Amino acid sequence: MRDRIFYSACFGFVFGVLLRSLLWVNIYFAILLGVVSVALFLFFLLVSQNNWGIMATIFVFTFSLGILRFHAADVLPFHVYEQSIGEEISGEAEIIDEPDIRENNQKLIVEEDISGIKTKILITTGLEDHFKYGDKISFFGKIEKPENFITDQGKEFDYINYLRKDEIYYIMNYGNVEVLSHGYGNKIKSVLFTLKEKFLEKMNLAIASPENLLMGGLILGEKASFSQELRQSFVDTGTIHIVALSGYNVTIVAEWFMKLFKQVSLVPQNFGIGMGIFAILLFIIMTGGDSTALRAGVMASLALVARATGRNYDVARALVLAGVGMILFNPFVLVYDVSFQLSFIATVAVIFLTPRIEKYFLWVPENFKLRDIVSVTFAAYIFVLPFILYKMGNLSLVALPANILILPFIPFTMLLGFLTGLAGLLSYILAVPVGYISYLFLHYELGVINFFAHLPFAAISLPNFPLIFTVGIYAYFIYRLFGRSIKSFFLEVR
Repeated sequence: MRDRIFYSACFGFVFGVLLRSLLWVNIYFAILLGVVSVALFLFFLLVSQNNWGIMATIFVFTFSLGILRFHAADVLPFHVYEQSIGEEISGEAEIIDEPDIRENNQKLIVEEDISGIKTKILITTGLEDHFKYGDKISFFGKIEKPENFITDQGKEFDYINYLRKDEIYYIMNYGNVEVLSHGYGNKIKSVLFTLKEKFLEKMNLAIASPENLLMGGLILGEKASFSQELRQSFVDTGTIHIVALSGYNVTIVAEWFMKLFKQVSLVPQNFGIGMGIFAILLFIIMTGGDSTALRAGVMASLALVARATGRNYDVARALVLAGVGMILFNPFVLVYDVSFQLSFIATVAVIFLTPRIEKYFLWVPENFKLRDIVSVTFAAYIFVLPFILYKMGNLSLVALPANILILPFIPFTMLLGFLTGLAGLLSYILAVPVGYISYLFLHYELGVINFFAHLPFAAISLPNFPLIFTVGIYAYFIYRLFGRSIKSFFLEVR
């Protein structure tokens, strides 16, 4: 019964946030709904002792809480720049996140404090100057509000809400920015970002470009400096996930630790799992500990425990709780954060779909864990494909062969990347031999990606993939994976 209460409460909250994300709901209606559900809950609990009634009222109560939580986050704060849109302004602010360095520019998230009112602005500027987290800057330029735009695949990107989830309501394109002083911001984050910068700097000295860009993406999720052509090649071949800060990359790091401790016969399995999760923590720290890395770490930890212990449905509760916790902290991520959505969907695939389809890949040799890689890749790709088609409008026809040829080498490549960076911190001479071996693996992986990307049928654009098809496909997936559990849930409620 406790499981039923848990799932009713969690899914009620999620559906409440979902509804309020898509439609405006009167706050007084949500409050009334919550009050009525509490009264009915007490009736069903104390008078009729009806389990169906108890489950339904719990669902409705948390549903109303989901609406109220989004409503609380959806309040637009007062900003001093609301009357200055389209005009040139000047001010002083602090850089509150690591600069996002692109091919032709860099983006700074700054926060200005005027009479106790804090305002975040996304400033795009050139590459001439070097900025760091915690710098205090002066800025001058035209203040604007973000606008949605059409992607290369013909899909409208909700840029407004994408920034809004991080409380960014204003942008400034190519304003004048000057550093006034250094050393502000959180000291721990400053140290982490500095270590990350030094690590990448030493690694890049030992590995030539563009291979070093791929390595940065593999081990730290650094893909901002990719050229548009290279980025598109990753998208067209369905391999963009290997250079995204995702649960996949983090899981690889953790599994290396698990394998290392598994070789020691006296070490119990739980200790190996613990070391894997510890590796995930180290990975998150190296990336700067931002929210994207944290989400990837949580998802990877859950997938790791499920695959190591075989207790999928115990981990399912933890997965649901983790998702609800993230949505509770920031309700905008449910609808407006693609990285959260993809991480969650892919984790479900790895935990639940992979064991179902492994029997179809017995013909694949087990050498280098190739069978496991093929089954996991197939499960994750099939499961996220409807979402990618709806959200991004891009269908890669070469994703499976490209991933199968690349993924067996990714764990060792990442290990070499870590060794190169660590050796570089000690001595450039020590880093060169490891860096050259890393380069050979990276060169092969980029060669595979470029080969498949230049095939005339590599990818097709489907900008108008219907939402109803997406919902229908996932409804079928849910039925196939969880049909028996759902049926058991309703039967045991009686």
